[in-house]
Amino acid sequence: MALPSRRRPLQTLGASGEIVMTARSSAPGAPLKSALCYPRRVSDEQKPSVRHVTVGAGNAGQRLDNFLRTELKGAPKSLVYRILRKGEVRVNKGRAKPETRLNEGDVVRIPPVRLGEEPERAAVGDWLKQLLASAVLHEDRHLLVLDKPAGVAVHAGSGVSVGVIEGLRAMRPDETGLELAHRLDRETSGVLVLAKDRPTLLQLHEALRGDAVHKSYLALVKGSWPDRLREVSAPLAKNSLRGGERMVEVDDEGKDAVTKFRVMERFAETTLVEAQPVTGRTHQIRVHALHAGHPIAGDDKYGDAELDRGLKAFGLSRLFLHAARIELPRSGQKPLKVEAPLPAELVKVLAALRG
Repeated sequence: MALPSRRRPLQTLGASGEIVMTARSSAPGAPLKSALCYPRRVSDEQKPSVRHVTVGAGNAGQRLDNFLRTELKGAPKSLVYRILRKGEVRVNKGRAKPETRLNEGDVVRIPPVRLGEEPERAAVGDWLKQLLASAVLHEDRHLLVLDKPAGVAVHAGSGVSVGVIEGLRAMRPDETGLELAHRLDRETSGVLVLAKDRPTLLQLHEALRGDAVHKSYLALVKGSWPDRLREVSAPLAKNSLRGGERMVEVDDEGKDAVTKFRVMERFAETTLVEAQPVTGRTHQIRVHALHAGHPIAGDDKYGDAELDRGLKAFGLSRLFLHAARIELPRSGQKPLKVEAPLPAELVKVLAALRG
């Protein structure tokens, strides 16, 4: 079973001398499971009908399949692609492919689809609502920036019924455009950005794909990080499973990934570093730190179990990775800079290490 790569990385010198690491039911009499087949006892008033939806400015540029999944809430992907494949969905009276990009003013024909009852949503506890309400770092009419606590997932999935986005939607039912602009690992704390409308979301995604967004993390790593090791460049791929969980590892066939590092403070057996991801791959900082030979403290996926046992005496009980700062571009304005202070439990760990 493949584990994250621990091979010795290639080291080269940068220009300034720094080190660069480079279906039909089987039950008798059961109805067909079709988008256009209704139980016999459903009245005409209850049957869905064809809809013609005009695309607004907020959905301009969106893929047709994603637009349909929004309009047909609760519909499985298989149903969406089936009605597209059969030509039952039309854009401006013509057939269209799932990847078709919509324009403002386009008219989309959506066929009658019976979805059944909407599944019951997981309850959002008061503790999460209070946590999110107190976590707001910045808010305007387009953006919401939170200081996400460690241990809270950004969205439901993988055994998690409720995350940040579900909690916020329950708290703010009138803000229908609220979406995550990026992700943070469940055990990572710090700055998390959400868009309140689709145009803002698209602008953020475009900025994140380029070099307009600057993110800075603080991490405590094993050993003495070399001052000259300023950058780790190693392609990453999500291509292995361990204990049923998807793992990321350095792989020559993976996607390009670059992280810049800077030493902030040294301790006897660990180093506090600043990490600035140039690209935004899953688990990038964690895997690049491991690849450099300095795994992050408290990392139960890519870390060092012996180091973590020793750090428990200093009060460390979580992943020591914190999204400390983000800088976002704003049209016609100065960039928005938002900082999240280091959580109290990590401040105590550093104080114990200094003592």
